[in-house]
Amino acid sequence: MSDFRGLKAVYVNTSLKKSAKDSHTQLLLDASARIMEGQGVAVERLHMLDHHVPPGVYPDMTEHGWDRDDWPKLWETVGAADILVVGTPIWLGEESSVCRVLIERLYAMSGLLNDKGQSVFYGKVGGTAVTGNEDGIKHVAMSVGFALNHLGYVIPPQADCGWIGEAGPGPSYGDDDGRGGRVGFDNDFTKRNTTIMTWNLMHMARLLKDAGGLPNEGNDRNAWGAGARFGFENPEYRS
Repeated sequence: MSDFRGLKAVYVNTSLKKSAKDSHTQLLLDASARIMEGQGVAVERLHMLDHHVPPGVYPDMTEHGWDRDDWPKLWETVGAADILVVGTPIWLGEESSVCRVLIERLYAMSGLLNDKGQSVFYGKVGGTAVTGNEDGIKHVAMSVGFALNHLGYVIPPQADCGWIGEAGPGPSYGDDDGRGGRVGFDNDFTKRNTTIMTWNLMHMARLLKDAGGLPNEGNDRNAWGAGARFGFENPEYRS
């Protein structure tokens, strides 16, 4: 059996609901989080709208005209996690506006390097959980997954899950189904993908942590800045 103790995960809910207790997305995030907690992973949950996080691409937006910015404090949690799961609803086929703010603020930290001279996101893994009443789970997961990967997160196989109801107005994930159950909770597709995503995130995070992250051969930004230029100027990297 794999041992996932020592791993840290953070689940960030970018729902438009002001409180996590009213969020359908939080219910799906919790389903995944409970699996991790059951395997010894230290899990933290963040609801973006519990905090004041302005849009922008700088680490601290108070230095760029905003009176308040809670992101530097939130970054202490996000930056310390081995696993990031982003939860978002679908609106007009896209992730929420709050989710885009999260991605912008993650991008703001992309200038930070780890002790190998790599992006500070190297050695971490990311996944996406999506809910809504309209098509677009895979489209949203594609958009968020690419953003995380571009920043440096490793995206394991099948690192997304989601639930959508019938097209148009109707019940959302976790609503009372009128028969003593909860909408979506018995959906095999959602349960299967949520479970597989969660385990793949843990497996990949364990592999990376045990390996000390990714080797920095060919991706050391400090070496590039010193003029190594890798394959362009250094014969050692030429084929």
